[in-house]
Amino acid sequence: MHVPPTGFVARQSRWNQAYLTRRHGSPTVILACLAVGLVAGGLQAAEPANADSASKLPPPVRLELQTSDRLKLATWYYPIREQDTPLATVLLLHDLGGSHESVEPLSLALQASGCAVLTPDLRGHGESIDPKLERASGSRPPSELLKSQDFQAMIAMGGGLVRDQASVHGDIESVRRWIKEQPATKGGVDLSRLYIVGSGLGAALAANWTAADTAWPPITGGPQGGDVNGLVFIDPMSVAKGFSILPALAQEPVKTKLPLMVIAGPDRRDADKIFAQVKRWRPDDWFDSRLGRRSPAKDSEATLVYVELKGQDRRGARITGDGFAALRSENPQQPDPAYLILNFIKATSVRRP
Repeated sequence: MHVPPTGFVARQSRWNQAYLTRRHGSPTVILACLAVGLVAGGLQAAEPANADSASKLPPPVRLELQTSDRLKLATWYYPIREQDTPLATVLLLHDLGGSHESVEPLSLALQASGCAVLTPDLRGHGESIDPKLERASGSRPPSELLKSQDFQAMIAMGGGLVRDQASVHGDIESVRRWIKEQPATKGGVDLSRLYIVGSGLGAALAANWTAADTAWPPITGGPQGGDVNGLVFIDPMSVAKGFSILPALAQEPVKTKLPLMVIAGPDRRDADKIFAQVKRWRPDDWFDSRLGRRSPAKDSEATLVYVELKGQDRRGARITGDGFAALRSENPQQPDPAYLILNFIKATSVRRP
């Protein structure tokens, strides 16, 4: 199994650096983790990339997509190397207050292992900020002014019976449209291999958009939805500013059908609540790393997987959200979020008919 290279570090903007410092504390961490099929420890935060290994990867491409409400959505595309066999197309959604920069170590690790990755700066974040919102925020991060309707706009789709001609397309739907428009040979990007990874608030966005994705009625040309092959929630939030993940968990395919992995630290109530809700509908089809062999299904065969990684900074504070997603292992024999996600993709992609 290919192990992603270590040593990538995110470049932090003024707002994102302030966010990560406030929420996650010092970026240096020591972890002991029980992972899928492995007992491991000694994870550390990302260090500067090795120039030789980084130079082998195609550089990220900045895209500027436009939503139906005329937001210019800055999106970063990490294509695979020409010699690599495409493993998956991964849509990576950052946490509230983050951006593509705060999850870039994960984007680069997945790219290095054969995944084409797209990471948008969601509205109100990074380079996707409306000038009015930026002026109103003053010295505060613009994301602090976002409300539930802004999160609804991120997942918006509709306005017609033909999806590709629909008049409403929000942040995630705009990225999907771009993926669909690309030729099959374009950097390994392909809707048929789509996985969505959401960190913090990004998990709620991923679940809600995925549930809505399957609601499109089929047309003469075939189905218009059902693009997602699997979901990964990293330190997920159940509710943020009135926007909840819970209704989406009760809808198909998220409820019983879609492969789902939850990665979180110890005593994370939101992650436990989300896992427990889905587990009720998959009573014999889940694996929990905290229970190991007492789980009813094997880790490699379960459709619902929970993995606990114990992470803290030097002061003992917990690392959450994008800081958690960006953790990289210094030991190739020890897993980190990127390694777990790659194993999950490989295990679940072979099951898809």
